[in-house]
Amino acid sequence: MAEKQMSPLDHEAWMNKREFTPEKMKIAREVLEKVRDGADVMVTIRATPLPEGGHVSKSALVKVYREMVESGEWDADPALLARIRMKPGRTLSGVTTVTVLTKPFPCPGHCIFCPDDTRMPKSYLPDEPGAARAFQNEFDPYRQVRSRIEAYEAVGHPTDKIELLILGGSWSAYPRAYQEQFIRRCFDAMNEADTATLEEAQRVNESAPHRNVGLVIETRPDQISRDELMWLRRLGVTKVQMGAQSLDDDILKLNKRGHSTAELRRAVALLRAGGFKIVLHWMPNLLGATLATDRADFARLWAERGEGAGYCPDEIKIYPTQLLEKTELHQHWERGEYRPYTTEELVNLIADVKPSIPVYCRVNRIIRDIPSTHVVEGNRRTSLRQDALEELKRRGQRCQCVRCREVRGQKVNPEHLEKRDTVYQAAQAEEHFLQMVTPDDRLAGFLRLSLPDEGAPDLALDDLRGAALIREVHVYGQSLEVGAEVEGAAQHIGLGTALLAWAGEIARAKGYARLAVIAAIGTRKYYESRGFTRGDLYMVKPVE
Repeated sequence: MAEKQMSPLDHEAWMNKREFTPEKMKIAREVLEKVRDGADVMVTIRATPLPEGGHVSKSALVKVYREMVESGEWDADPALLARIRMKPGRTLSGVTTVTVLTKPFPCPGHCIFCPDDTRMPKSYLPDEPGAARAFQNEFDPYRQVRSRIEAYEAVGHPTDKIELLILGGSWSAYPRAYQEQFIRRCFDAMNEADTATLEEAQRVNESAPHRNVGLVIETRPDQISRDELMWLRRLGVTKVQMGAQSLDDDILKLNKRGHSTAELRRAVALLRAGGFKIVLHWMPNLLGATLATDRADFARLWAERGEGAGYCPDEIKIYPTQLLEKTELHQHWERGEYRPYTTEELVNLIADVKPSIPVYCRVNRIIRDIPSTHVVEGNRRTSLRQDALEELKRRGQRCQCVRCREVRGQKVNPEHLEKRDTVYQAAQAEEHFLQMVTPDDRLAGFLRLSLPDEGAPDLALDDLRGAALIREVHVYGQSLEVGAEVEGAAQHIGLGTALLAWAGEIARAKGYARLAVIAAIGTRKYYESRGFTRGDLYMVKPVE
């Protein structure tokens, strides 16, 4: 694939547009002072053009704001910063996500739908938005993290609570020395300091300017074992993404996934027993599937009883199969053996299944960001989530998943919150999804509490013996800097502490002697301040 190169003149124009000249900063300050006095941001920007044409950017407003606060001329004003922040939705889930990619490396899978660009990790293309940043940074973990943090800061987003999302090839297939070095350098970038060992980098991060509050890797179900989970915990991993793709063994074989549904169920049970948060990828329109079989397949994800039950993922990514050139699936299509769904069929399929998603699951994504130029036939729209939600609205239906119910920027009154405990069976455990809900059914915070049953996998860890597992504590609303407070913001009204106390009450009533939490590196001090102590791989606390 030929890369589009920027000409020297285009590059010079691009750089000039982004340069903060004294003239631009002067105008940015004029705009910001008016906004500070109550003027509308965009109206004021448009009413104050630059002499050479165009207008000041929000990033220029953010830069002026930070300079004024750092010099002491202005007091910090979180409300003002929120007004000039670009794309505030990026951090409305309560954390700031930084995505990085590992280098190209052989994958143990041979899936017929995956592109295989030798410059990229398997299944990724160099012009996908997130992948393009990694490609431009030559897959260097330090550079990827630093450039993303700097980009967030330039447009006014807080970066002190970072969820690190590591994508690329199957993580478990990479050499462990590479894995350790990759994560150490990611931590170095968050710490703004170089370290000699991963343990040192983790220790520094506990009080670093950019604390890691979640570490996510993606791997295959057939790569999960007790030994692998122990290694992931040493690295600091708290969440694992796996490609389920289908829950039909015949479909998996046709598409050469290289694993079975039995291996997927075993992997999910192991991850749950280890307290990990579980993200599954599901792919409609695989070779051999139909709209009817896809609807039935999706329902299996949530089955609590019967043969094949117990998946119940905490989060899901719905990735409709996309027909790309130079894939084995493309050859099937050329022989007339495969038909991509139309956009209308996909929208209706997603609208059909979305209302069935339980309240405990979050739909992270619907469709990959693969540029439409790569798609040979079938859907090319990347707005399938919005299209499906519009269809649900037309039908008078709604989705009840976590993402659709997040409180986001809405103000929260703790006195008006309702406590709800959703109990379900999943992979040898009784799960409690503890929710704090507003009167209009918006989710302000939640906790995932897992109570292993007698058939749960024994990971032979002292940390987990006799323990109820806290797999996630999450408080929603705009991510706020440590020490910052905004009236009515969900993140600073004690919801996390209340959820932990609630989990302790349930664990005690169920006969558990203690709680164990799968703490991210940057949350260790938070849990210590709430009575937890450090075990080997988890933080633990006796049930009072």
